[in-house]
Order: sequence, then structure tokens, then C-alpha cells
Amino acid sequence: MTGDTGSKSAVTIPEGFGAAAQFGTANNLSCKSLGRVGAELFTASFVVLFQELTLIRWLPGQVRVLAYFPNLILLSAFLGLGLGCLRAGRRPLIWLWPFSLGLVVAAGIGMSRIAFTQNAATEHLWLLYYDLPANAPVIGDVRLPIVLAFILSALTFIPLGQLVAERLREFRARSSSLWGYSWDILGSLAGVVSFALVCLLQSFPVLWFAVFLSTGFLFVASARRRWVYVFAAGAILLLVSKAERADRYSPYYALRVDPEVNRGIFQILANGSLHQVAVDLKRSGPMGDDWHQSVRAGYHFPYELAGQRPKRVLVLGAGTGNDVAVALDEGAEQVDAVEIDPEILKIGKDVHPDRPYLSARVRVINTDARSFLNESQEKYDLIVFGTLDSMTRLSALSNVRLDNFIYTVDCLDAARTHLAAGGGIVMYFMVATDYIDQRLGGMLARTFGEPPFTVSQHFGLFNRIYMAGPAFAGLAREQRAAIAPSVLRALSRIELPSDDWPYLYLQRRQIGGFYLELMAIIAALAVAGVVVVSQEMRRSLSSRQRVDGEMFFFGLAFLLLETKSVTAMNLAWGATWLTSAVVFGSILAMILLATLITQLRPIPWPVSMGGLIASLLVVYVAPTQLLLRLNMTMKLGLSILFVGVPIFFAAVCFALIFRDRDEAGLAFGWNLLGAVAGGLLEFLSMAIGIRALSLVALAAYLCALLIRMRAQAASDQAAWQLALPRLHPTGAAPSESEPGVIGT
Repeated sequence: MTGDTGSKSAVTIPEGFGAAAQFGTANNLSCKSLGRVGAELFTASFVVLFQELTLIRWLPGQVRVLAYFPNLILLSAFLGLGLGCLRAGRRPLIWLWPFSLGLVVAAGIGMSRIAFTQNAATEHLWLLYYDLPANAPVIGDVRLPIVLAFILSALTFIPLGQLVAERLREFRARSSSLWGYSWDILGSLAGVVSFALVCLLQSFPVLWFAVFLSTGFLFVASARRRWVYVFAAGAILLLVSKAERADRYSPYYALRVDPEVNRGIFQILANGSLHQVAVDLKRSGPMGDDWHQSVRAGYHFPYELAGQRPKRVLVLGAGTGNDVAVALDEGAEQVDAVEIDPEILKIGKDVHPDRPYLSARVRVINTDARSFLNESQEKYDLIVFGTLDSMTRLSALSNVRLDNFIYTVDCLDAARTHLAAGGGIVMYFMVATDYIDQRLGGMLARTFGEPPFTVSQHFGLFNRIYMAGPAFAGLAREQRAAIAPSVLRALSRIELPSDDWPYLYLQRRQIGGFYLELMAIIAALAVAGVVVVSQEMRRSLSSRQRVDGEMFFFGLAFLLLETKSVTAMNLAWGATWLTSAVVFGSILAMILLATLITQLRPIPWPVSMGGLIASLLVVYVAPTQLLLRLNMTMKLGLSILFVGVPIFFAAVCFALIFRDRDEAGLAFGWNLLGAVAGGLLEFLSMAIGIRALSLVALAAYLCALLIRMRAQAASDQAAWQLALPRLHPTGAAPSESEPGVIGT
């Protein structure tokens, strides 16, 4: 290892980037203390995570279709880091980092001026370009910005990946690769925590970029190059600042309020698309135009049809307060308003014409709607599902949308338990396709045993009103009773969303052509990147002799396991940004703990692998829904076991494998490329469900185990063959009369 690194010391280095530019030379690294190397590795990993989270948050605010695919931005980071690791020991590229980052920022701003559309997408994407002029260019393909953002984002992580890999190699040469890996995890954990704190301060993206760019300045040693870096970083911050179109940033969206004073309404744009409209809905309010009257009539319609006026109302997805204002105007004595986005609640308090959140009859609850249903014991006369269809994913590790666990049969079953005697459920929705209409009506029919009473009319902000439950049982009773048997029979042929398959917007249970094309493109880019960057990888791919299958499959399986864990915990505890941050931080902490234990007191491989296989089987057999029925203490304890135990054993197994690698950077690169493959396989949940991802991860770990067993068998056979000449110098074959040779 040391000799190989030393052979690179004659590489010409771009002058002036000091420590960062000299990371490719063993001589410069070796003259530093190991503590200094660890500090640099910590800092580099901090920058990696902070930049990764910044791009995941900022790019969707510019190119709105990316809000539906943040996991691809995450995969671009994995790919870029992997390619950088494969360049360990070669001419460093850190000097390119600020320029590649400026390129992705400029491209994001440029694409924000274009309306990208897609009529043939497998999944319904809600793209309304309200912040673009009428003459803005239109491109009928959303794959173009996705792929371009993927490529440019990956380029920004290659120099950082090389930075990390060089430090890992130095730790392997002078101490232990596991200690270096521990510094890497600590830096990553610090990046996650710091970004969460910065977002908690309701800061703007210019501050996010400033944090990791100022940290990156520590890698610049030469005075001349410092000025170049300062100029590049300043240009990036100026571009980000000038491109800002949002009034505020919530944990989920870039938000802007556009008032229309002459109409008395306030439009709320999320990532540039129309998300909500705050409008005066009181019956005694001004008449307004035809659109205003239609909206008001639609919101009040269910109250006119209900068997009795509801006194206690629950609004799920309260938003800026339209549903709350209507409930108050209809005489509700208590309204519980549940909304996940704290900034949208603030907007409602500040600008809604009816000021519903200032009423003493309203209790505002800032949490996930599903989490509230799981934990509350309250009973209501009416439960209103607001128009809460989301325009973003639950997290960058999941293909599940923020609202997908609301529109499932499991959620409606939970909502039914909160109905008082004679209560009912109302669901407003803007239905764009027939299959979504069938699923929404089908879920209510499955829950209540009869079809809902449905009103199909365009009311401005929604075009369907679904009413179900005892409160609406008398509506069109004879007609609904007549069609009930056929509707219930038809449900067996309709794929209804559940907590295991929460994909309301997918046309059917499959990976559609749109996603298959994206997967093929990303996979091709990953393979092409590997072939271009690494001569060693080219040889290994052609000869298959140096393919690190163990590291690849561990990366693949681990990302699937991580994805499954984050999604499960968001279902159990609520799909809030805080839950995602805590779970992700906890996973990193568990990895760090496993790494340190392996360094200080290793757990034997058979025990670790056995524990991993057993824990994955237990997680699969015991579904996440089990956690929803427990009290807080038991849910916390089982959540730690549910997520922590498989992650711990997986990290221990990985640490044992990683410890034995002579080329840490190459092994790390294979692991990260496996993570890219695992991220793409996460799309399998669209066909097989979320729960089955545990079995896919288990299969990948078993493949890694098989590779290890075969390698061990080959090693034992080679050692046996080497021992034979020493036992029989003449070269004669051992006879059966010689015990201790044959069969030993």
C-alpha cells in the first residue's frame, strides 16, 4: 500500500492548492500527523454531506420536477464520490471543485426559466409553472433536466471523493482504515446535524452554500489560489442570491406568496408551482367573481348534505386555513387543524382573509396527519381531508411522496376509528385521471362497506368531493345500495394503495417505462463514468478478477436497508423533516458505533452475519404497522430495534470486510457504486412494495456472503496446494497411509 502510494509522488500538482492539491502525494500526507489527516478527513466529509443536502434542497426549488426525484440527486452524490475514490493516488481535481459547483448552479438557474412537461409519464406529476412568463420556452420531456442535473451534480462530488479516498488510504498505510472510516462517519454526522440546524433557523440557500464553501476554503494554502477560490465562491453565492424567487423556505418547499388584491385572494407557490390559494370563504363575505363563488360553494357543500351540523371537526392538511375557515363559518365549536408544514401555517395566520387560525375555537397542530391519527384518541363529528396532495418526496431516500401514507386504506381505517357516532369523512381532491378517482372512491368503499357519495364538478380548487360514513348514509341511499355489490366486487380488480404500496399516483403496480428509462440512463452513466475514470476498474470489469463483489453488494444492500428504515420510521413517527433528520443521524451514529466496536473488540464474522440475516428476517415478518399500535415508550424501544439492529450488524460486517482491504479507496469506490445500484433498485418498491425491500437487501447480503465463502474456499485450496511440495519434496502424491495429509 505504501509503496503504491509513494509511486504517485512525482505527479505534477496545480500550484497553490496546498494541502488539498497535495492530497495525491504520499510524501505530503505522510509528513502530517495522523490527527491532522483525521481532521482533514472529518472536514472533507462534512463538506460532502452539507453540499449533498444543499443540492437536494436547492435544486428542486429551481427545477420543480426534481422535487419528485431527490433520490436521484442523492445517487449522483454517491456516484461522484465513488468515481473520486477510484481516482485516489492520481492527479488531484480539488481545484475543479468550485468551478463544477458553479456549473451546476448556473444550469439549475437556467433550467428554472424553462417549462418542462411530460404527457406520457407513468406517474402523475403536478407541474404548474405559475412563476414563468407566458412566452417561456417549453420542452416536452422531464427526463432532460433530471439527467442533466444528475450528471452535473455528480461532477461536483468527484474532487471531494478523491479527497476522502486519499485520507482513507493514508489511514490504511499508517494506522487502520477503520479509524479513517470513523473520521469519515463523524464528519458526515456533523454535516447532517449542522444542515438541520441551519434549516431550523429558516435560512435561505445562500447561507447553505456559504457554510460549505467557507469550510472548503480551509483546503486552499496558496495566497494566489485563495483569491481564485474566493472569486469562484463569491460568484456562486451571487448567482444563488440573484436567482432567489422564494419569500421563505419551509422544511419541504421554497415558498412564495403572490397576493391578488383586486380579487382578495393569496396564491401560495411551492417550488414555483401553484400549491394553495387562501380565499375568503365565509357565506357573509363579498360575492366575488364566478370562480370565487364556485370555490365557496364547493367547500360548504358537504356541510349542507350532512345529517347534522358537526360540532367537532378535524382537518387533515389544513394548509393556509380554507377548510378551517369553512368549519368555523358552519358553526363548529372546536376545530383541530393538522398541518405538516410550519411555514404554510405561518402564512395562513398572516394572510388568510378569514383569519381562521386566530380563533379561540381552533387548535393548531403542526405534525404529520398520519402521525396524529396514530397517536390521538379524540373523536370527531367530521374529518376533512384537505387538498393535501404533495409536490415532493418524503425524503431523498424514498420514492414515497410526502402525502402517500395519507391516501391508503390503512389511513382511512385509522380515520374511521376517530369518528363519533353519526360522523363522516369528507375528501376534496383535484382528480386528473380516472384511476386516481377509482382508487379514492374504492378506498372509502372498502373502509365503510358502501360506495361514497361523490360530487364531480369543477369547484375551482378541486373537482371531486367524496363523502362517506354515517353522516352521509342517507344521500342517494337507494342508488348507492344498488351499485354497492358491483363496486365491492370491482375492488378486487383495483390496486388500492396501502402502507406497503402507498402509490396513489402510479397507474398500476409496476415499474413503468418512464422509470425504467431513467434507471437505464443512470446505470449507463455510472458504468461509463467508472470506465472513463479508472484503468483498474476497466481491467477488473473486463477480466472480472478484481471486481470487489462483496463491497458492491454491501453498498447495494445497505442503501436499500437505509431506505426501508427511513420510510418505516416516517410512517411510525410522522413524515416530518425532523423525523428524517433524526433517523438519518441515528443511522450514521449506529454505523460509527459498529465501526469503533470492530476496531476495539471485533465481533466474529459468523456472529455478525448471522445477526444480520436473522434481524432482516424478523423485520420482514414483523411489519411496520405493528409499531403504530403501541404506546410511546414501547414504540421507541421497538423502533430502535427495528432500525438499529440490522443497521448495526450490517455496519459490523462492512467494517470487517473493509478492514481487510489493501486498497481502501478502490474498495470504497466499489461500495459507493453498489449504493448507486441499490438506489436504483429502490424503484422496485413500486412493483413489489416497501416491505419486500428487506428481502431484496437480504438477497444482496447473501450474494456477498457467497462471494466471501467462495473466495475463502479458493484461498484454502491455494494454501493446501502450496503446502503439498513442502510435505512431499519429491513431488510424489501422498498415499492413503499418511494420516494428517489427506482429509486434514
